[in-house]
Amino acid sequence: MKIVIIEDEQLAAQKLSRTLKEIVPDVEITGIIPSVEKALNYFNHSMNVELVFMDIQLEDGICFEIFEKIKVDIPIIFTTAFDEYTLKAFKQNSIDYLLKPIKKDELKTAIDKYNSIHQKINISTLQKVINDLKLSEYKERFLIKVGEHYKLVDINSINCFFIKDGYSFLNSEGNRNYGIDYSLDKIESLINPKIFFRVSRNFIIRFDAIEKIIAYSSSRLKIEIRGFREAEEIIVSRERVKTFKEWMDR
Repeated sequence: MKIVIIEDEQLAAQKLSRTLKEIVPDVEITGIIPSVEKALNYFNHSMNVELVFMDIQLEDGICFEIFEKIKVDIPIIFTTAFDEYTLKAFKQNSIDYLLKPIKKDELKTAIDKYNSIHQKINISTLQKVINDLKLSEYKERFLIKVGEHYKLVDINSINCFFIKDGYSFLNSEGNRNYGIDYSLDKIESLINPKIFFRVSRNFIIRFDAIEKIIAYSSSRLKIEIRGFREAEEIIVSRERVKTFKEWMDR
């Protein structure tokens, strides 16, 4: 953890530094800064710290002058002998507001609070990266064989996937059916679930290809796909109706 201490009292800064090292053995104190002017210079040239400990009254003014001149996005734990600035402090990126003399247990609680928030942010960011990677892994096209030739069918031109006579097919624009060497279970794992939905054992449909949704017997739904003219009707199985409606209403 990289920390900068903005404090004009040298003894207070040294004591804070020692206590931090007791609580967080691998902490790196990147600097002890006594004034608004030097803090501005520091932040203008480096934001490479994870946490700031900031006294409110510095040798040349009040720390809030810093925020009036530059944007500081780094989390801050305020340290002060005065409690009248609490509200103003929490309008910044404040993790905590510690009154001097700072007690070790209160300092540890503030560090734990920072770690808790920091960890949540990291998990959220990591999950977004994972989701983005998953999206990039979905198939963008299918290679199919037509006679002696091969053809690429773009995923956005596919209306649906279906089973007929025990074989898997895709239906593309112009009501063209092509046999493919994948089971529907395998296809379901390869395509984007935001775009495609498996309505039954025999059909996977694309959202943009849906032309009509019709109430059907036994609380089921009948789907009409644009340009799809096979004899078998596309019926949303009873156990998938609720999930299908949620998928449609996303």
